[in-house]
Amino acid sequence: MPLDAALPAPRALLANLPPAWRAPLAALAGAALILLPAFAEDWADMAGQWWNSSTYNHIVLVPPILGWLVWQRRADLARLVPTPWWPGLVLFAGAVFLWVLGTFAGFDLARQTACVAMLGALVLALLGPRIGWALAFPLGYMAFLVPFGDELIAPLQTITAQLTIALVHLSGIPAAIDGVFIDTPAGLFEVAEACSGIKFLIAMVALGVLVCHLCFASPWRRAGFMVLAVVVPVLANGVRAWGTIQAAQTMGLAWAGGFDHIVYGWIFFAVVIAAVLAASWRFFDRPADAMLVDVAAIEASPLLARLAALQVRRLVLLAALAFLVLGGQAWSAAADRLEAPLPARIALPQVPGWHRVDYAPQLWWEPRASGASHRLLGRYADGQGRTVDVFFALWSGQSEGREAGGFGQGALVPESGWDWRASGPALPDGKADRLLGKGAIPRLAQTHYRTGDLLTGSNARLKLANIADRLALRAAPTMLLILSTDASPESAQPAALEAFRRSAGPLDAWMDRIARAR
Repeated sequence: MPLDAALPAPRALLANLPPAWRAPLAALAGAALILLPAFAEDWADMAGQWWNSSTYNHIVLVPPILGWLVWQRRADLARLVPTPWWPGLVLFAGAVFLWVLGTFAGFDLARQTACVAMLGALVLALLGPRIGWALAFPLGYMAFLVPFGDELIAPLQTITAQLTIALVHLSGIPAAIDGVFIDTPAGLFEVAEACSGIKFLIAMVALGVLVCHLCFASPWRRAGFMVLAVVVPVLANGVRAWGTIQAAQTMGLAWAGGFDHIVYGWIFFAVVIAAVLAASWRFFDRPADAMLVDVAAIEASPLLARLAALQVRRLVLLAALAFLVLGGQAWSAAADRLEAPLPARIALPQVPGWHRVDYAPQLWWEPRASGASHRLLGRYADGQGRTVDVFFALWSGQSEGREAGGFGQGALVPESGWDWRASGPALPDGKADRLLGKGAIPRLAQTHYRTGDLLTGSNARLKLANIADRLALRAAPTMLLILSTDASPESAQPAALEAFRRSAGPLDAWMDRIARAR
């Protein structure tokens, strides 16, 4: 059979489109083809995470799912008439502004969320509210294109460790827990980031939302299924970690590690999904032939009729969309060029009662501060033999690739031999973390950020301050100070850092003195 006989020609496909849809779809396709290259860097970063990170591999299925969801609605959509809608332009402007804020803060999640939101707003602007209502679920499901969830890793590590130690004790294995480390007769186990269960959880949430839409009509049953989709992966991950420890007691660490990788990666996840679906099957209450779009209700809705009346000429709308994109990117580029004046050299100052000694940690520890103009790392000691390590970094500005609070920056450098253990004692103006080097060397690290008059340990507060500066196109330096110690005994570490802080005086003034900012 000739190929042109087997597949409909493009002209035939266009001919089958209702006349009212041809110009709007052409405008939508053209705008999308311009929008995607305009933000190509962000889309490429997202695609790289989908393909290269096992946490987000499930997202490669989301685009075809979205296409299928729209295809299901094609007959109903053909009965509606698209209209250019100026409030969609307001939504698009909000998405562009979110992207600008994301670039100002060096916050990839905000930038990527904005890029996905722009596509959704584009649909609303060019096709109108009635089409938007008909496509409400696919437009909302686009949120799963964004690779989110890294913020949950640390709490999930802690939850998994607590569940695991409880199951280990119930099974009669003598064990002790210290943060995310579990010490057993077979060896020391760490609930690492890869073992937090985040990949299982976010994939299950994406599946759960889709199942709720397709298989349930009752909002209560949908809510119940989503509770299962969240709780079961967390509990199952604790069981998996316990099973690994249990296997190690009899078969050895190496065998248990390989078993955990194969079973959890290829079997365990599928078994848990099948079990959740099987347990929920009898509660599915949405008929297979239920309508996805109630066209009559959409056409009869007074609210949608009033909203649809807010029209604008399509060419004016497209011109405004282009202006917003160009304006947002120009604003971001101007902020990227901001550079605060910095001294040519900086040095760690004298601290009363303390003196500088050679930096000789038990295990090399050097925080990361990518893009910083100046970095200092040194060790102080006092007359009582206490030692404190000081790391200081100074940036002339914050932009992509040089964020003080970016991923992998600060006290815990990935794949450096140091692992996060637990949060340290609370600080009013900083953040404390307990680290463990090579499974044996404890270290307490206290992180402080400084910009303008702000002194904080909160990465979120730092980013908000950086955003405010860049919105106003105001150049301001950013500083990072980490006070740390690996002294023994571990119980004396908080007191050593507190003694150093008292001797140094107010940390905000101390940091300003190092940076010569006041």
